[in-house]
Amino acid sequence: MYRISALLVFMFLAGCQSMSSKPQPPINNDTIKTEAQSPSVSEKAVPPSVQPKQPQQTPQQVDDVWQRIRMQLSFADSTHPDVMKRVDWYLSHPNYMDEISRRAEPYLYHIVTEVEARNLPIELALMPLIESDFDASAYSHKHASGLWQLTPSLAQYFGVKITPWYDGRQDVFDSTAAALDFIEYLYKRFDGNWYHTIAAYNVGEGRVRNAIAANKKAGKSTDFFALKLPKQTRKYVPKLLAAVHLLKHEKMDFPAIDNSPAISPLPIKGAVILADKSQWQDVQDLNHGVIRFPAIIDAPHLVVPKAKQQHWQQAIAKQQSSDYSQWQHYTIAKGDSLSVIAERYALSVKQLKTFNNLSSDRIRIGDKLILPVLADEQIEHKVSSGESLWKIARHYQVSIAKLKQWNNLSSNILQVGDTLTVFLSRS
Repeated sequence: MYRISALLVFMFLAGCQSMSSKPQPPINNDTIKTEAQSPSVSEKAVPPSVQPKQPQQTPQQVDDVWQRIRMQLSFADSTHPDVMKRVDWYLSHPNYMDEISRRAEPYLYHIVTEVEARNLPIELALMPLIESDFDASAYSHKHASGLWQLTPSLAQYFGVKITPWYDGRQDVFDSTAAALDFIEYLYKRFDGNWYHTIAAYNVGEGRVRNAIAANKKAGKSTDFFALKLPKQTRKYVPKLLAAVHLLKHEKMDFPAIDNSPAISPLPIKGAVILADKSQWQDVQDLNHGVIRFPAIIDAPHLVVPKAKQQHWQQAIAKQQSSDYSQWQHYTIAKGDSLSVIAERYALSVKQLKTFNNLSSDRIRIGDKLILPVLADEQIEHKVSSGESLWKIARHYQVSIAKLKQWNNLSSNILQVGDTLTVFLSRS
């Protein structure tokens, strides 16, 4: 685990770096005292070269998002051997950018727009290419996930929602906001050095700070390429710079992506079940964060194609007027089958399979299912001395049978301190 300082005992990691504890709010004083870094020219963002003739279109007006990025590139060219080695790799894989453009097509416009809105270097919009190959469902062995490869604790620190039903790390809107928040934090910590910032995004702030301190103590350069960092991080920044080089000098074809919104987030209240497969096939790949898709639970929004936004607004409004709004867990017991469970909860087998994204009727003892409940409010009731199922059911004006169903109880015996889930309807 990499530590930022003795007082800052968490670590911020993204990409493939592991996190073992939730970060604490950033503080400014570090145990390792380093002088303000003076980034070398190669590590500073510099204005694009002034052209003798102003372009007729602004970056926002061109037809292709890649061209929009190209027009705003500000990092100075790097011809470091590690960068040029990666350039050669890209050039030896001519079909690579075809696949990247295909994957990036739904997301790149939004990412570029967010980077511009924060007045950050446009090069940062290419980081998902290095992190995940623009694969929103990417998951690493270090538990990093999504386009920006955020770890759970880092994502949650920056406000990303993660529940058994929804993982905002795999949502382009939630993850991009969190990743850029983290990058802005690192940029301030590294005194405006973008190479150090990008390296820290990959390996952690503490590791980069320690490498800088070690070089300063030894009288060595603190340029990124002079730092002693893990092999993965030494390759990470050159990968980004190589992609920038190819795009800037048009040495490789980047298949065009329309410079207009491809997707839109539709707010979701409660839960929605998209029961008709023909209805949801075109949005499933846009919603990797919806873990139980097509059961949309705990998600703040449904990502839909911009061209079909009106259709989906109407469809969601109709679904939400009648769909389930509360959910419970059910642990599969001996003797259970989908048909037995469905009959017990007044559902169809098809509904059960839809809610739990099951492709067959096979289930195993101990596995958990989610079951819907028509309700307006969920209450957690702690059993007190002298209470019984009958008293609790009477208090909430529900049946004993429902209480047992909701809490997966096989008998009427309760223990003081037990917690029962109760679903209430206002109707």
